[in-house]
Amino acid sequence: MKDILQIIALLLGFLACGSAVLSLHNHYWKVSTDDDNVVITSDIFENLWMSCAVDSTGTFNCWNFQSMLALPGYIQACRALMITSIVLGTFGLMATLVGMQCSKIGGENYVMKNRIAGAGGVFFILQGLCTMIAASWYAFNITQEFFDPLYPGIKYEIGDGLYIGWSSATMALCGGSCLLCSCGIRSQEEKNESHLKNFLSYSYQPQSRHMVQTASATSNVPSSQYGLNVYV
Repeated sequence: MKDILQIIALLLGFLACGSAVLSLHNHYWKVSTDDDNVVITSDIFENLWMSCAVDSTGTFNCWNFQSMLALPGYIQACRALMITSIVLGTFGLMATLVGMQCSKIGGENYVMKNRIAGAGGVFFILQGLCTMIAASWYAFNITQEFFDPLYPGIKYEIGDGLYIGWSSATMALCGGSCLLCSCGIRSQEEKNESHLKNFLSYSYQPQSRHMVQTASATSNVPSSQYGLNVYV
């Protein structure tokens, strides 16, 4: 059961890390809406790095955001959160590979491997939280501008990149939870070893106490009772 949970956590973590990279490079974080537009000349879509436009003839143009400091604060924060998410996911994958019980990486110290696997689960959960916060924060600003009747700019709708980010966050959280749950499950070998140690400790402890008491009682008996005469 423990090995199965760790394998599932590794697969979910790998998919979550790959989905986070795919979401970060996806162009469609927000897409211009057709609502209240009579004549549409082009479709505009943006992500955290660039803005693109496609006109009616199929001409595709993109331009990168020139100044990071000129961007809104939430875009800068979402960039940092997504990059942090990918870094945490990478650490989580490495820790999981080392800490898996079925892996030979890192030796056979299963107590230490269990702790490393738990650290990998924490990394995955932090990755999921970073991705979830970034995608949700970006989507909140899209919906806030969309439903604001006084907003003068172009209104956008939620794009595919955000849905990929939410999927990545969900897989990372599930993978981290599976990994932490596996750390609380002891394998059958560990249980047998624990039972053997307890049996040995309980079986030898009374015997040792009886030997000490017998030795102390024997030392207090006079030598005459053993048929020994002491001559001076």
